[in-house]
Amino acid sequence: MANKLKDAWAQGRAFVNGWLAIPNGYSAEVMAQAGFDSLTVDMQHGVQDYLSAVSCFQGMQPHGVTPMARVPWNEPGIVGKILDAGAMGVICPMVNTPEQARQLVSSCRYPPEGTRSFGPIRAGIYGEAGTYFDTANKDIAVIPMIETKEAIDNLPAILDVPGVDGVYIGPSDLGLSYGLAPRLDREEPEILRIYERVLEECGKRNIAVGLHNGTAAYARKMIGMGFKLVTISNDSGILLTAAKAAVATAKG
Repeated sequence: MANKLKDAWAQGRAFVNGWLAIPNGYSAEVMAQAGFDSLTVDMQHGVQDYLSAVSCFQGMQPHGVTPMARVPWNEPGIVGKILDAGAMGVICPMVNTPEQARQLVSSCRYPPEGTRSFGPIRAGIYGEAGTYFDTANKDIAVIPMIETKEAIDNLPAILDVPGVDGVYIGPSDLGLSYGLAPRLDREEPEILRIYERVLEECGKRNIAVGLHNGTAAYARKMIGMGFKLVTISNDSGILLTAAKAAVATAKG
């Protein structure tokens, strides 16, 4: 199955991404009907484990959104396992060096391009019998997170690692790394300059840049800045915001 995210990037289009912290296939099914282009199961900070991730993938599958996951760490076992479950893209936190980027790419690619073990227990259903192996190395999106001063210092070397399809900025950890409070939708000039630098370096290499956003308005602004994968909050945050607004209206 072709990866709609990589196809969109090849055409210069941005993807609007949903974030799944809630470990439930039904909530993933609801989110999948909201119009998101992709949904990412958050196994790092979300309340997700492997079985809930599989359930979320099952909930979103009938609705045509691209299934992705943020893994908890740059560890080959969990990377391979979530790909076997059906993830079409892997977002990996705290990739700070080109060596770590090479490890991530290797974990996502079958030999001879990488070291991923073969056994797509669920991912194989996305293609006709026997074709998953033929296309997986091309279809899977490998997306290291750039979220520390060390990663920014090593940015050109990380981006030059063959197989890196995109990078994803984590604003909270990036801010912490520069001595700022952790938050989304940043407006500090020094952080916006970093965003511009990442966009410029990635643009030279035809690599897409993603960003986690707190609000839809900021996400739209970042698309205008050049980001090609924008996440809007997460499912639990959107639920809480909508619930608070409804209660406030009812109570007057």
